[in-house]
Amino acid sequence: MLRDLFLLDPNIIFLNHGSFGACPRLVFRIYQSWQKRLEKQPVKFLGTELNELLFSARKILGSFIKVPAEDIVFVPNATHGVNIIARSIKLSPGDEVLSTDHEYGACDFTWQFNCQKMGAMYKKQAIGLPVESAEEIMEKFWQGVTPHTKLIFISHITSPTSLQLPIELICNRAQNSGILTVIDGAHAPGQIPLDLSGLGADFYTGNCHKWMMSPKGAGFLYARPEVQNQVEPLIVSWGYQSHFLPPIESPFIDYLQWTGTHDPAAYLSVPAAINFMEQNHWSTVQVNCHNMLRSAVKRICDQNKMTPLCPLDSSLYHQMGTIPIPRLRDISELKTRLLSDFNIEIPCLEWNGKQFIRLSVQGYNTDAEIDLLIHALSILIPQLRA
Repeated sequence: MLRDLFLLDPNIIFLNHGSFGACPRLVFRIYQSWQKRLEKQPVKFLGTELNELLFSARKILGSFIKVPAEDIVFVPNATHGVNIIARSIKLSPGDEVLSTDHEYGACDFTWQFNCQKMGAMYKKQAIGLPVESAEEIMEKFWQGVTPHTKLIFISHITSPTSLQLPIELICNRAQNSGILTVIDGAHAPGQIPLDLSGLGADFYTGNCHKWMMSPKGAGFLYARPEVQNQVEPLIVSWGYQSHFLPPIESPFIDYLQWTGTHDPAAYLSVPAAINFMEQNHWSTVQVNCHNMLRSAVKRICDQNKMTPLCPLDSSLYHQMGTIPIPRLRDISELKTRLLSDFNIEIPCLEWNGKQFIRLSVQGYNTDAEIDLLIHALSILIPQLRA
């Protein structure tokens, strides 16, 4: 079983891969081997070998997401990548940054903070649910564009609602309108195939530690070559010497890669995570997980007489699904009881005044675990109804 390949507690039914991911045993061993190599000869490793090692790892990651190694740099996580761009882009009073009401809260705070400092406006365009198609989402979103829209910030796959947004349509239209695009791809790499060169985004940041299953602390930031000169270092350190001297690679890479002493083991383990997926036929695993999720969403919605957030036969969701439930007295009590009474780890959330569970299905999950979740909900929801 694939479950045996992971370090997860065998006593917990883990249906929350979307929050922080889960690293396979083999990949974690490789991660620890990088840490040991660092500690064996820190000066040689960090001072002499690291640049070439990081380039090799970026090259493999670049092949996976279809971009040159020169256009991506490792960052600790997608939120870090969003902060780099939010601090780099120069906004003026009256400029608008357009987003949706489906975004990850930490990144909302990032843009609110920076827009407030610069006198710009952070706007969240409402996209009501349920939705029927990518074209419908596109048209709802574009209603928020005005002559003052300087930048669009939007998720590829949203955190609260698990929907895949029509990024390619939005990016192409934005490019034709002279609007910069910043894409939060926290949940996309490893859950859907990525071709960043063809996507049309100016900036794209993603996590490797979620659906790609690398160790925690590995993400990436991509910037089109034409906009890399707009990127400034979030942390000014030795890489800033590229501002004065010939760069080691490029100012974009040097600014963001040379940020002081840190443990690069998670970055260097990303190729092992990619290899793990290839060796275990992950494209087939993804299809099986989606089919399992589709069945679960239907059963839970039917059981509670609720409407799914999108058509179940659509491509608007993949291995993660947000499922509406009847209103409860306290949504956090449902999460607590699922874990304490049934050993089920799953997010239970409130969004826009409605309540949901967010079900992630990864290769280590089974039909029996889904059955137990549905059984547990049939007991707990009636007990906790408002």
